[in-house]
Amino acid sequence: MFEKSAELFARAQQSIPGGVNSPVRAFKSVGGTPLFIEKAKGAYLFDADGNKYIDYIASWGPMILGHAHEPVVKAIQERAPYSTSYGAPTKLEIEIAELIVSMVPNVDLIRMVSSGTEACMSAIRLARGYTGKNKIVKFEGHYHGHADSFLVKAGSGVATLNIQTVPGVTAGVSNDTLTCAYNDLDAVKELAHKHKGEIAAIITEPVAGNMGCILPKPGFLEGLRKLCYDENIVFILDEVMTGFRLAPGGAQEKLNIRADLVTYGKVIGGGMPVGAFGGRKEIMQHIAPLGNVYQAGTLSGNPIAMIAGYTTLKILKENPSIYKELDEKTMYLKQGLEKFFNESKIPYVINQLGSMISVHFSDHPIVDFASAASANNDLFKKFFHSMLNQGIYLPPSAFESWFLNNALTKKDIDYTIEAAAESLENINQ
Repeated sequence: MFEKSAELFARAQQSIPGGVNSPVRAFKSVGGTPLFIEKAKGAYLFDADGNKYIDYIASWGPMILGHAHEPVVKAIQERAPYSTSYGAPTKLEIEIAELIVSMVPNVDLIRMVSSGTEACMSAIRLARGYTGKNKIVKFEGHYHGHADSFLVKAGSGVATLNIQTVPGVTAGVSNDTLTCAYNDLDAVKELAHKHKGEIAAIITEPVAGNMGCILPKPGFLEGLRKLCYDENIVFILDEVMTGFRLAPGGAQEKLNIRADLVTYGKVIGGGMPVGAFGGRKEIMQHIAPLGNVYQAGTLSGNPIAMIAGYTTLKILKENPSIYKELDEKTMYLKQGLEKFFNESKIPYVINQLGSMISVHFSDHPIVDFASAASANNDLFKKFFHSMLNQGIYLPPSAFESWFLNNALTKKDIDYTIEAAAESLENINQ
C-alpha cells in the first residue's frame, strides 16, 4: 500500500536529515513510513502509490479553502510570468497590507516576512527594542517557530519527538525565556512580580494548536491583557494558526481580545511561504527604516507569495459565510466522533473551536501541556494508523491540532466518522 513512499523515504534519508525537511513529517511519534504526496485537490491528498486520503491537516492550516483552489492557482499562474522575485517594492504589497488592516482589529501597520517563525522572532525583537527590556514569557507546549527563545519547553515537533533540551540554545537565551503552564494566570502574575521591570513581552497562542487544540480558560487572555497593560509588557498573540482561520479578524475578533502585536502565517500565504507581524503604530514605528529595530528579508513581500495570500484573504473577506460553514462542518465532525467514542467506552477528550479540533485519549480535561502529555499516546498511534489505512490523513502526532478545509463535504465527514467508529472497534479488540 505504501511501497513507493517507503522507497522514497529510504532514498531521502541518504541526502536529507532524517529523510524530511520538517521533523513531524517523519512519523517518529506514530511509527511507520511517512507518506510522500504527489498532488492534492480540494479536500484530498494523493500519495506516490496512488492512494487517496481525506485531508485533516490542510498543510498545517493554510489550505482553508481546499487544495489547488482555482482562483488562487489562476492568480499565481497569471503573476509568475512577471518574474518570481524583485527584491524591490510592489503595489501588491500595499494592497495586501491594506486588506489585512481592514480585516483585523487593532493592527495599524504590518510587515510581511517569509514564515511564522520569522514573524514571531521579529515581534520579540521589536518588543525588546520598544521596551528596553530583555526577558519574555512563553507557555509550556506553545510553539512559536524554531528561533532559540521559542525552543524552551516548546510544543509541536519538539514535544512530539520528546526533546526536552535543545542543543544550540545558549544558557543566556534560556535565562531570558520564562515559562508558565498555559491557562495558569496566577503563575504568570507571580513571574511578573518576581521579574518586575524586566519582562519585555508575553507571547501566547490564543488557542493552542501545537499540543492539540487547547482553548483558553475564561478570563485567561483577558487577565494577560490587563497584566501587560499594568506592567508595561508587550502582549503578543501568535496567530500563525488562528489568524484568518477562526474569523476574518482571527482570534482577536473571535475571542474579543486585543493584542499589542500579532503574528501571522499559514492562511495569510494561501499555501505559499508567508508570515507577517503587525500591531499598534506606537510600537511598529520602531521597526527599521522608521526606527532602529532592524528586520529585513530579500524575499519579504515576494510577488508570488503576495498574490496567493491576497487572493485567499480577499475570498475570505468577501465570503464570511465560509467561517459559518467551517464551524458547522467541524461541529458535525465532533458530534459524530463523540457518539462512537461514547459507545466504545474508551476515555477521550475532544477539544474544538471553529475549524480547529483535536482528539485526546484521556480521562481528564486537556487544558495545558502537562495534561496533553499525560494522555494515552499508544492509543493515538493505533487510531492514527487505522484511520490512515482507511484513507483519512490526520496529523501524525497527538500534539497537533486538526484543521478542516471548506472543500470537505458532508459525505467526506460521514466517511471519516464511520472510519473512526471502525478504528475504535479495532482498538477495543
